[in-house]
Amino acid sequence: MKLFTKCQAETRRLIWTIGVMFSLVLIFQYFELPFGIFIPSLFPSVKVPLVEESKENGDLLPNHKIIDHNNSSIYNASNSNDTYLTQLNDTRISGSTPKESLDFEKHNKTDVDHGKINTTNSSFSVGSPPQDNSNTSLVVKKESPEPVHTELKQKGKTSSTNTAPKITKKPETPVLDVYSVSDMNKLLVKSQASYYSVIPKWPSATERELQAVTLQIENAPIVKNDPKLYAPLYRNVSIFKRSYELMEQTLKIYIYKEGDRPILHTPVLTGIYASEGWFMKQLENNRQFVTKNPRKAHMFYLPFSSRMLEETLYVVDSHSHKNLIQFLKNYLDIIATKYPYWNRTGGADHFLVACHDWAPSETKRYMGKCIRALCNADVKEGFVFGKDVSLPETYVHSPKDVLRNIGGKPASKRSTLAFFAGSMHGYVRPILLQHWENKDPDMKIFGKLPRKKGNKVYVNYMKSSKYCICAKGYEVNSPRVVEAIFYDCVPVIISDNFVPPFLEVLNWESFAVFVPEKDIPNLKNILVSISDRKYRRLQMMVKKVQKHFLWNPKPVKYDIFHMILHSIWYNRLHQIRPM
Repeated sequence: MKLFTKCQAETRRLIWTIGVMFSLVLIFQYFELPFGIFIPSLFPSVKVPLVEESKENGDLLPNHKIIDHNNSSIYNASNSNDTYLTQLNDTRISGSTPKESLDFEKHNKTDVDHGKINTTNSSFSVGSPPQDNSNTSLVVKKESPEPVHTELKQKGKTSSTNTAPKITKKPETPVLDVYSVSDMNKLLVKSQASYYSVIPKWPSATERELQAVTLQIENAPIVKNDPKLYAPLYRNVSIFKRSYELMEQTLKIYIYKEGDRPILHTPVLTGIYASEGWFMKQLENNRQFVTKNPRKAHMFYLPFSSRMLEETLYVVDSHSHKNLIQFLKNYLDIIATKYPYWNRTGGADHFLVACHDWAPSETKRYMGKCIRALCNADVKEGFVFGKDVSLPETYVHSPKDVLRNIGGKPASKRSTLAFFAGSMHGYVRPILLQHWENKDPDMKIFGKLPRKKGNKVYVNYMKSSKYCICAKGYEVNSPRVVEAIFYDCVPVIISDNFVPPFLEVLNWESFAVFVPEKDIPNLKNILVSISDRKYRRLQMMVKKVQKHFLWNPKPVKYDIFHMILHSIWYNRLHQIRPM
């Protein structure tokens, strides 16, 4: 009997202990401590609402959402270290494109319906290239809200949060076979209105600074007759000038010091991949934008060279980039382990500058959320409008005299209609030669020129031709685009789906000619149909835009270094949720 009574007492004590423990769990659950949500892990079929926290002081906080822990298609950022929200770029082409407008829609409504989330968002965006930018007006334009695509990625129990996650879901793929510049303008405007980056896991003062900047750009003063900025060159000169000014006043970048040479911190300053090296060198030596305190940084630079990555690690004839990708993965793991900033956004406030042809494929797996400045800017190969940046490919022959031989003959003394010379890389150039090599005296179309005097002849043709043909090689990009501008020659770009550099700022059709690859047989008729008056205007615009494509021994205002940096800055602003 005594034994039975003792067992009853112990049972009651056990039940009381379990009750107390469960009450403590509920208290911990209520306050959502940083170790994550406990109840769903015990009962995975339960849907747990994450209530939106206070938005005092402009903090960036997650919206009220419901997570179905059995459904991996929904994604949310919370205090948990195991999940984060990625909103992918919607690349559908909108039915209409606003002209000379500054869009700043504010839609903060979130609909929750049986576990499905439909969130609308806001952004400022620059309209289509204006016909006449002298009377630019800023118009607040409201559009109907559109759904945001979300994705849930949860790591396994054995995974560490201090590693770079693999990007498994791609942005929506384009539906057109060939994208014209007009199509790209529409994609750009749409992406600027719809693209949002990863919601940070915790708010920061730097994020709030960028929120304030977007509001100032929205209210940019009208620019009239700026002596340094010729309005017709730009999509919206008022927005560009204000954004550039605020970049100079605000932007701070932290450069990670980790990583061994020669792949990290080793700029290559010559050859066709020199853009990434010159940018690396000039940013690392810059005191205006670079900060040594990562807590003050708005962005983080990953200083690797895609050229040295290939030269150092690629096994000739292996046809495999796995070891190159693994190197980048290991590097990111070091960064994510040592610093909290990568894990805060999944890398969305980090950027890279890479000019090698392989860079898009090498970086998409683990760096897909970063802002990627790429020479190989191909719409059909994963370039994301509103996030990625088209990097100008510049062929630097002499780093000590980078501006040697700049300029060319005036328009009235350019006797050759069109010029091209180059190796037979890819499929477009053989077609070009098939139709035009030795077929017409006005069309100077050659293969690779003899090496001994080839460069001098090449430069003379560039300086004396009206139009310089920039035909794609193996990839969409070519250094001839910048070369043509360098020698005051109107570039004729024959490269379907190539995203021109600084497209978010420049009105490319004001100084370049775009010819679809299918129209190569009709190339001369297209060029001859351009009136002499229009040609002279095109060439005049080439001269005015030239400063944006020049490397200088030390960076100067509006040069290529600052333009690349501005493109990165500008796209980062479009990822910021408004206040």
